Amino acid sequence: MNIIATPPRVADAHLSTGVRLRYVAQGDPESHPVIMLHGYTDSSFSFSRVLPLLDPARHVYALDQRGHGDSDRPAGGYGLGDFAADVVAFMDVSGLERATIVGHCMGSLVAQRVALVAPRRVERLALVSSMTAASEIEGIYELQQAVAALDGAVPAEFAREFQEGTVHLPLPAEFMDGVVAESLKVPARVWRAVLDGLLTDEHASRLNHITAPTLVFWGERDAMLRRAGQDSLTAALAGAILKVYAETGHSPHWERPRQFAGDLEAFLDHS
Repeated sequence: MNIIATPPRVADAHLSTGVRLRYVAQGDPESHPVIMLHGYTDSSFSFSRVLPLLDPARHVYALDQRGHGDSDRPAGGYGLGDFAADVVAFMDVSGLERATIVGHCMGSLVAQRVALVAPRRVERLALVSSMTAASEIEGIYELQQAVAALDGAVPAEFAREFQEGTVHLPLPAEFMDGVVAESLKVPARVWRAVLDGLLTDEHASRLNHITAPTLVFWGERDAMLRRAGQDSLTAALAGAILKVYAETGHSPHWERPRQFAGDLEAFLDHS
C-alpha cells in the first residue's frame, strides 16, 4: 500500500481545557502520531529546521503551547499540570489514542508530566535538553529575577540575549531572528507565570513511574544543563538512553537538525 504524504498545514484546536492551540501538522494521518513540544518562550517554529528532514509520511504535530506562539494566552494556568492537560486534550480532540511525545527543555518537562498522568497515551518519549526539575537549569533563579522586573512587552534586546545565550554553534541569522520574534510574542506576564510554574510544580520523585521507552538528547556544550543532571535523569527513567551531541549547545534540533532528525527517526522506528 502506498502512503500518501500530506503537506504541512497550520490549524487551531479548541480544547476542553478552555484554550485554543495553534499547531502545525504534516504527514500521513494513518501513521503513528508524533507530538512536538517546544521550550520556554518558543513555539512550533522551534522545530522548523527538523520538520522538513523527517519522513514526509510521518504524522507530526508541532504545537504552540498555551501562552506561546499564536495560541491563547489565558490569565493563569501555567503549571506543568496545565500544559500536560492541554496535550491530552489535544490528543482527544484530534482523535489520537497514543503518540510519541518529543519535548525540548520546558516541553520535555511537559512530556514527562503527560507520561505520568496519562501513561497509556504515550508510546515513546524523546526528551531534548531535559532535566529532573527546572531548578537544575544554570541561572534559572537569576532569570526569574530579571523576568520579574519586566513590565508589559518584553524588550527585543532581552529576548535576543536570552535566546542567543543558549546556542553554541552559529545558526542562520534568519532562523535566529525567527526564534527571537516568537519569544517577543509572549508577554512579560507569561514569561513570569511559566517560570514560576516550572519552579514550583515539579515531579522528580515520580520519574521512576514512567515506563515508556525514552531517548534523552543533550549537547555537551549546553551552558544551562550539566552532564551529571543528564545521568541522573537517564537513571531515573527505566530503560532510558542518553545520546550526547559533541560541540553542541542547548538546542540540538536547532544546531544539528539533520543529525537530530536521523536519530529521532531511528528511535521512532525501533521496535
